[in-house]
Amino acid sequence: MTNLKTLNDIFFLVTAGNRERVILEPVSGPGGNLRWTPISSGQLYQRVRKLASVLRDWGISRGDRIAILSENRWEWAVTDFAALAIGAIDVPIYPTLNAEQTAVLLADSGARVIFVSSRAQYEKVAAIRGTTAIERIVIMDSEGTPDGIPFASLMEGADKETARDAEFDRRAYDVQPNDIATLIYTSGTTGESKGVVLTHGNIASNLNESLAGFDIWTEDSCISFLPLSHITARHLDYAIYTKQATVAYCSAFEQLPAALAEVRPTVMVAVPRVYEKVRQEVERRAGLSPVKKRIFAWAVKTGTGHMEKIGRGEIPGAVSWKLAKKLVYSKVTDFFGGKVRYFISGGAPLGQDTAKWYASVGIRILEGYGLTETSPVLAINTPSAYRMGSVGKALPQVEYRFAEDGELLVKGPNVFSGYWKREPHDTENFDAEGWFRTGDIGNADADGFLYITDRKKELLKTSGGKLIAPQPIENRMKAHLLVGGAALVGDRHKFASALISPNFAALEVWAKEQGIAAATRRELVNDVQVVARYQEIVDEVNTGLSNYETIKRFRLVPTEWSLDSGELTPSLKLKRRVIAEKYAAEIVDLYADEATAHR
Repeated sequence: MTNLKTLNDIFFLVTAGNRERVILEPVSGPGGNLRWTPISSGQLYQRVRKLASVLRDWGISRGDRIAILSENRWEWAVTDFAALAIGAIDVPIYPTLNAEQTAVLLADSGARVIFVSSRAQYEKVAAIRGTTAIERIVIMDSEGTPDGIPFASLMEGADKETARDAEFDRRAYDVQPNDIATLIYTSGTTGESKGVVLTHGNIASNLNESLAGFDIWTEDSCISFLPLSHITARHLDYAIYTKQATVAYCSAFEQLPAALAEVRPTVMVAVPRVYEKVRQEVERRAGLSPVKKRIFAWAVKTGTGHMEKIGRGEIPGAVSWKLAKKLVYSKVTDFFGGKVRYFISGGAPLGQDTAKWYASVGIRILEGYGLTETSPVLAINTPSAYRMGSVGKALPQVEYRFAEDGELLVKGPNVFSGYWKREPHDTENFDAEGWFRTGDIGNADADGFLYITDRKKELLKTSGGKLIAPQPIENRMKAHLLVGGAALVGDRHKFASALISPNFAALEVWAKEQGIAAATRRELVNDVQVVARYQEIVDEVNTGLSNYETIKRFRLVPTEWSLDSGELTPSLKLKRRVIAEKYAAEIVDLYADEATAHR
């Protein structure tokens, strides 16, 4: 077990030796093909040292905020380490957010400098710069901009340096565990974003235990492709660095197949959506011919009978299983590069269907669980302690209990103390004894494995790890005359859908004008023209939303929601659980083909 006290300890651990492959970066080769080339420990040290010096020359000091608006790349890591080394606070921002959403986070955090990946991101920030405290914009790509500072210009001469900088090292060592390391915003889409304040000690303490049960060495590697603006991805990179393994950066999801083929990682960490996509592609290819389809079905059926052994980490000895592995299972592992020893899932709940399918093709996926507010890992299945359907056992540092309503409450050095600009341990998020309310409903079995069964909070979390705030979207929908009520669904699913209760008074008038004759409301909501009209409304509501927020499917219900019928509270808010129960069949139908739906 490691003994990190600050995140700067990771930087010094990584750069202490003389390793040639600390980072792998993608570089365009002949024909536009990407090749992953190494960055050494010495190069990483000097680049971080150089950037830290630049930041100090700009007047950035302990406690100042530095924003990072970029896809995953080595410059992200260098910026992060440089900010942490001088005691500054970095503010990662999802590159998929629009200009207005980005402006909210920059203004709230008070960031003075922002590092952006591309000209497109630069222009996004330039458009809203006047509403923020941004003094300088650094652009990582080589594209020229009117007042953007090229990242490359800040690195000039760094790779030629070899000497350690005692003054730089001293400043980095002076950073304390209680110093704030980062502000991570939980939702950048509602205008009510909350910045999670995580200290060096919060994250470092979590890193000391999160991969304690995994044998990861300097020869191992992992691809960093999950957004680093998410704490799960960032924690993973730190953990891999701490294990002295190699981090390979992949800035775009479409580059992932090429990265997997060349890097051939030994550790694979992904959100459930990635595992679902691989399953889709495997099944698509298997269906290209009747013979392949029959062989694939036989192999999956064979593997299903050996899932318990796979769960225990054993290799079945049956001849039929070995044949199935040669013909089918090996093709699945080849999708991930063919050398992965550990498959880990986090960021969102892993569906039982997905877990069982992978186990049936010889792959055990180790699911973990946590929140941004907990740095993030609270529990994880390990190679020696695994139970399908659970999120594993709580880390040794984590104390937990369940409230009367089943909500999971936690304590530990990894748990944050509060949100940016809010009182520490506010009563909305902490109980009177200082237990953090996770917002998740769960239970634990007799062996200590945790199970998360429901979300208490209204935020929807897709299987890709994205958080969706439903109310603003529902309110936009209800602004249309034909809509009486709307409820977003899709928690733990690939995509968001909606149940729509029409304003029947208006709908019936519109239907009459269109010459639509329907004897009942049920017939009316199933009419082709009516469904098409509501599709237009949904399309309009989707305009301006981030892709993951958009409503992909919807169902019109034949009743108007009201206080009397039980769907609304006295203040006319949705009773989401009532709606979920009442329309359970419709929701199941919306996601009936989810495992193979291309969304």
